[in-house]
Amino acid sequence: MMSARPFNVLVLCTGNSARSILAESLFNAIGAGRIAAYSAGSKPQGTPHPEALKVLAANGHETGSARSKNWNEFAKDDSPKMDLIVTVCDNAAAESCPVWPGHPASVHWGLPDPAAATGDAHKVRQAFESTYRELHRRISEFVKLPFEELDAADLKQAARQIGSF
Repeated sequence: MMSARPFNVLVLCTGNSARSILAESLFNAIGAGRIAAYSAGSKPQGTPHPEALKVLAANGHETGSARSKNWNEFAKDDSPKMDLIVTVCDNAAAESCPVWPGHPASVHWGLPDPAAATGDAHKVRQAFESTYRELHRRISEFVKLPFEELDAADLKQAARQIGSF
């Protein structure tokens, strides 16, 4: 039985400029209406990383609404009720997060920070493309799950397994 609303996912990273921005866009695209994804950070950079926007655009994603947000924006009583919180950086996973309304399941999908890539423009682009591909793989696997029907414990276990292979 389909829910009356999409399954809400919040992707967290410290700066909310690269990995979480990529994941938000991918969850929304691959989720095709079943998922409403958002992203935020504990210390948002203020703007998405330009290379993240370039990789998204090159893969057909709309980038005009992408913005760097503080995670407190999603901890308010009138915020969308999240069903799953996904941290994509080790720092955010270790930080004390706000108490999310509804106490959603949470999982850590740690990935190297492409914004920290060094070298020439080609190497930096490769780092962002690699992160995009890995997030695409994980999110594609997640969307195959009957996540609307899983309880929090089963959802967490299934999502954790996706992030571990």
